[in-house]
Amino acid sequence: MRKVNVFRNIFIYLFCFVLFCFVLFRDVEFEIIVVDDGSPDGTQDVVKQLQQVYGEDCILLRPRPKKLGLGTAYIHGLKHASGNFVVIMDADLSHHPKYLPSFIKKQLETGASIVTGTRYAQGGGVHGWNLMRKLTSRGANVLAQTLLWPGVSDLTGSFRLYKKSVLEDIITSVVSKGYVFQMEMIVRASRKGYHIEEVPITFVDRVFGSSKLGGSEIVEYLKVLLIFWLQRKGHLNLVLREMLHFS
Repeated sequence: MRKVNVFRNIFIYLFCFVLFCFVLFRDVEFEIIVVDDGSPDGTQDVVKQLQQVYGEDCILLRPRPKKLGLGTAYIHGLKHASGNFVVIMDADLSHHPKYLPSFIKKQLETGASIVTGTRYAQGGGVHGWNLMRKLTSRGANVLAQTLLWPGVSDLTGSFRLYKKSVLEDIITSVVSKGYVFQMEMIVRASRKGYHIEEVPITFVDRVFGSSKLGGSEIVEYLKVLLIFWLQRKGHLNLVLREMLHFS
């Protein structure tokens, strides 16, 4: 069995991520907020080392004692964001910082409330997934597009730029916590009439560690998808009344 030095790999990920940001945005005031849910891989120690180099005003560590869900992690990080725009992305280089200038350019050109990275438009793609993971992700997006018509090609991706005020408005009404959180965010934004633009990206799966998508996340996704579809069709109130009648 191959042994992997987890601490070293986390350091490589975060160091490269931070370095890319400082190279790309030399003349832009920004902050990097790291939310860590009590992971045992040494993430917090690595962030503290980077803070010694780049300063605690540029790199903010906002840990939590345990895993409390993706959605609540975003809310936790948002509380500490001071800028007018917020970028949500993975720090393991699955979402590469090289795309950030394209996100910013798109927002400046269009005035969009949200700029989201898409793997499923021309110029986008995925690298490192097996066939089953590709089919699952693609199928989830096609199903949601068919039922909900959200006007975007990638509902489950998490690489997005938000106007902070828009993110604050949307995130308070979101109830999902896991994989389905991304889909709920973009659907609610679309239904509220916010201007959404897309930028093609290539998602690269992490080299070390693993990304887990279990059966419970898929079931939750289908449940929330059904709720949104019923809302769109105007049937949700009737269904809820029937459920209450027979309960």
